[in-house]
Amino acid sequence: MPTDLSFANYCCELLGSAGPCSARRMFGGFGISTDGLNIALLADLGGGDTLWLKADEETRSLFEAVGCRPFMYKAKGKAMKLNYYSAPEDAMESPQLMAQWARLSLACALKSRAAKAVRARPVASPVTKRGSSTSKAVPSAPARPKASRPEAAAARPRAPRKSRSG
Repeated sequence: MPTDLSFANYCCELLGSAGPCSARRMFGGFGISTDGLNIALLADLGGGDTLWLKADEETRSLFEAVGCRPFMYKAKGKAMKLNYYSAPEDAMESPQLMAQWARLSLACALKSRAAKAVRARPVASPVTKRGSSTSKAVPSAPARPKASRPEAAAARPRAPRKSRSG
């Protein structure tokens, strides 16, 4: 059964200390995000509607210490695990009790986005000679410092402008 919209709205209120939250439909449940960062999921994995908070390697022990369960599901007969943990039971009572967990999830989401940005940067490939049978890398010429605009303009001769009337 799909997760209830009223539960999604309640969870957005709980997580408000991380920033203005919005819930959107996602895989039969909801994804909760703030500033485009997904900080939580709402899904029923068999135990009823559950709020799952973003975690990482460093915060996993904090969630486990208070009895939170990892987000695990089966796909093609294999157990799959995501970096989300169920919210602590007592934190589901109020935004004040959820505040530290909401900010922790936001920090995990920010670290995850930063790591993805680093991985997404293109790596400069070596330049090879055309027609070379060995395809050895050719070192590029050292970069020349560019002259500032006024100096460059003074050093470059200008052609006279042509008249447009005619």
